[in-house]
Amino acid sequence: MAPSDVLIQKLTRHSPLAADDLARVARLTCVLRELVPNEDFIHQGDRPRASAIVVEGFLARYHMLASGKRQYLSLHLPGDWPDAQGLFLEEMDHSVCAIGPAVVCAIPHEELLSLFRERPTIAFAVWRETLIDASIFREAITNNSSRDPVPRLAHLFCEMYFRAKQIGLVKAGVLPFPLNQTQIGEMLGMALVSVNRNLKRLRKYSAVDFKGGQLIVHDWNKLSSIGEFDPTYLHQAVQAER
Repeated sequence: MAPSDVLIQKLTRHSPLAADDLARVARLTCVLRELVPNEDFIHQGDRPRASAIVVEGFLARYHMLASGKRQYLSLHLPGDWPDAQGLFLEEMDHSVCAIGPAVVCAIPHEELLSLFRERPTIAFAVWRETLIDASIFREAITNNSSRDPVPRLAHLFCEMYFRAKQIGLVKAGVLPFPLNQTQIGEMLGMALVSVNRNLKRLRKYSAVDFKGGQLIVHDWNKLSSIGEFDPTYLHQAVQAER
């Protein structure tokens, strides 16, 4: 699948775009860049000049603390814009890195801004993309601060499985999930020993397993119940323009 097809697939999942809009998106300049695990696409403090579209693999936003510890803020799948906000920032306030091997498409900001002026409907679609991204941030805050450890872990698994299934990454109930337990802890605000302990507790429900870089869902209804997961905040339905 071409990089532009990945982007089009993502935007049309929540926004109606005309054939002319889709053709214009397909003509965007795309500089492909392969990232190795943990390699940054952009660093906290950098001045952004291009936006990354995930083509293959997982990317993550993160803050680096003075201690050297990372706080992962969000995970991004093919089609996602992990640094769309950089279009309007003078300086990045977080970093974006690969989780496992990944491929990104870098699109120059000048070209994107020109496109938005030319095709406002595309600008609205990207704006909606950033609003959905903010909704996911809000849910992550609630998950990390208000849910007990087992539901917190279950909710993360639910969200990533649901989002991945929407783009065809799930096969026979299995999602390639390249995070290790340390990274999951840095995502959920848990120590490694706590992640390990609560993963064992979650396995006892026979709803899900996580091993060998794979997330295996045995019982979706049970897992989503444990995680109190309601996908409404992902806003996947296409909306008519008003």
